[in-house]
Amino acid sequence: MEAGTFAALRSSRALAVGTSVRIAASPVILALLLAHDWTVAAVLFLLAAGTDFLDGRLARRWEVTTKLGSFLDTTADKLLVATTLIGLLAVHRASAWVVFVIVAREFTILGLRAAVAAGGRELETSMFGKWKATFQFAVIAVAILRPRVIVGGAYLDQWLMIAVAAVTAWSGIAYLRASADTLRG
Repeated sequence: MEAGTFAALRSSRALAVGTSVRIAASPVILALLLAHDWTVAAVLFLLAAGTDFLDGRLARRWEVTTKLGSFLDTTADKLLVATTLIGLLAVHRASAWVVFVIVAREFTILGLRAAVAAGGRELETSMFGKWKATFQFAVIAVAILRPRVIVGGAYLDQWLMIAVAAVTAWSGIAYLRASADTLRG
């Protein structure tokens, strides 16, 4: 095996670890939320979410990307977000409509990625999509910890969840508009 091939294989395996961490952490975070272990749930969530940033940075640095790796990476992010939101819904720290908007957008974009890929193209993650993910991760962590900050009769995290739902929906609409020609073809 050539040195470059070995390095690429080793690099892709390192990136798969971050994706695997997000997938494996999801049910653990759900269990912690249901047990009301807020601090441990928040720390584990933030560590898992941090692997998304690290994976992306390392993939660009090492120039190691595959279609499967990209699909699994985005799926792991969506699984982490959806599972944690379902847990927050179960413990009354997220509203059903906010969870619906966010989860519906995530599934819609997964479907869009599949439709675009079926046409032989790839749906690149936009900078807006990356910022949306970062905002989601931050707001979800705040909702897990729920600081005792009340604004206008609601907790700060409740207002932030409304904002993240709006940004998430807007991001989804932007992806659908950008892919309209591909979907029609």
